[in-house]
Amino acid sequence: MVLYIKYMVTLRCKMLVKEEFKRLGLDYIVVDFGTVKILEELTPNKFQTLKDNLAYFGLVLLDEKKSILIDKIKNVIVEMVHYSDEIPKVNYSDYISQKLQNDYNYLSSIFSEVKGITIQQFIISHKIDRVKELLLYGEQNLTEISFRLNFSSVAHLSNQFKKTTGLSPKFFKQLKQKRNQNLDNN
Repeated sequence: MVLYIKYMVTLRCKMLVKEEFKRLGLDYIVVDFGTVKILEELTPNKFQTLKDNLAYFGLVLLDEKKSILIDKIKNVIVEMVHYSDEIPKVNYSDYISQKLQNDYNYLSSIFSEVKGITIQQFIISHKIDRVKELLLYGEQNLTEISFRLNFSSVAHLSNQFKKTTGLSPKFFKQLKQKRNQNLDNN
């Protein structure tokens, strides 16, 4: 089960949440910015106690409906970027809104508050991850990848890649080739 916590965007917040879970005797698997993964289902009483205790620190434990909505947003984006042959040519906000049958501003607001990043930043991050995969497979060149992932141009893809990873796509691909050569020589 994943719990979503609004305004949990700093390391201090993560520490507070971990301490609160320990204090209440709740086991967690992972505590990340805006999320906590747990193995057990929370009883309504434990959920309310946790919600009240986190509110004392200015954190908001989201109800299950909003948590499910955030998971759906993430799933739509991951499916769109990683599992579609081609990213839809429509505006991402329209696509997500249509898929989830909800107002995009509402979806965006909840997502940003909980995850600490915008939906657009989440999409870019996943698109760059997909670019890395495609570069490593080596089956497509940068122009084909750019078209496939709906970047406006190869230059735009390259700029986003460098901004996100600190490397140019060409240098990233050369690193892979060097690593493979080093493995072959050993």
